[in-house]
Amino acid sequence: MNIEELTQLVVNALEDVKAKDIKVFNTEGLTDQFERVVIASGTSNRQTRALAYSVSHEVKQAGGDVLGMEGQETGEWVLVDLGPVVCHCLQPNVRDYYNLEEIWGGKEVFLKANEECASRLMPHRPGHMPEDFE
Repeated sequence: MNIEELTQLVVNALEDVKAKDIKVFNTEGLTDQFERVVIASGTSNRQTRALAYSVSHEVKQAGGDVLGMEGQETGEWVLVDLGPVVCHCLQPNVRDYYNLEEIWGGKEVFLKANEECASRLMPHRPGHMPEDFE
């Protein structure tokens, strides 16, 4: 599975459990440890754990490897290490405090939108329309 497929799988798994404010960052030029960081918010400890479990389960179902998970005990911040992709599932107050978006340079990756997602795109943001992904 290539990096784009793995990243899309992670985003889809997060969306299935109603994650909020999902962002994907390209970290290739910033670290050699992984290529993408996915950040998502959950509304409770239970939901952040469910988000992480969904990511882990879907990646395993697709034949991918889950190298580790941390933070399930409290559920405030659960990290899922997939090797080239690292997924952070956080509660909003924890996400605001640590501001991971700033750490990873604010270079968000826009994934090719599926047809069913097109209605949720924000046309007022440059590079955020389906024709921009072609």
